[in-house]
Amino acid sequence: MTSSSLPEAGERTRLTRAAVVDQALALADKSGLEALTIRKLATELGVTPMALYWHFHGKDELLDGLTERLWAEVDLTVDRNAPWTEQIRGLFESLLKVLRAHPAAPELLRQAKKQADAALKPMELTLDILRTAGFSPEDASFAARSAFWTAITLVMSEPGIESLDDAERTELQRKKQVALASQHLANFPRLVECAQPMTACDNPEEHYRFGVDLFIGGLAAVAAARAGAAQS
Repeated sequence: MTSSSLPEAGERTRLTRAAVVDQALALADKSGLEALTIRKLATELGVTPMALYWHFHGKDELLDGLTERLWAEVDLTVDRNAPWTEQIRGLFESLLKVLRAHPAAPELLRQAKKQADAALKPMELTLDILRTAGFSPEDASFAARSAFWTAITLVMSEPGIESLDDAERTELQRKKQVALASQHLANFPRLVECAQPMTACDNPEEHYRFGVDLFIGGLAAVAAARAGAAQS
């Protein structure tokens, strides 16, 4: 790297790694990961692209930095005296909160090319809660992985998430509801009966509430089944 290509000293001084990550995450949330480039990010920050290479050698390193940032936002504060199901619920809901706060987060975490160091603590805590609750190492591992993918799936499958605003969401719901309600009643009586709730996209909180309950209830059922099998 020649002296002429080095970032100005002033740029290096005022541009921190955290500031770069903040702006990159904001840009990815707004325009998507494909729109996140070093050149575009430099323009947003009002610096030369070389100023960013001082902190990240390329887009892959930048994406790794964003992944670290997202995992670091997960709240690990749990009451270890509470029932294990409530401890897992707290961690699960915290991960969901991070994923919902950042539109780019599900894709970022799903496509991560290497294990983020910041992910180790929530993973360790999750496994410890499950092992303490009596899960085997194998079942605890299955449950921890399932929690991660279930959270991502819940966010990416939020009803109406593909709509741009409330008006579009309402129109999308109306079209889908009409399509189901118009089916032949003799052939699809339950679809016609459930046309409204099957297409509802105006209450995302219920979508997440049911999803969390379903996941935690499933874990509890597995634990009970394992305990019953061990006693028989």
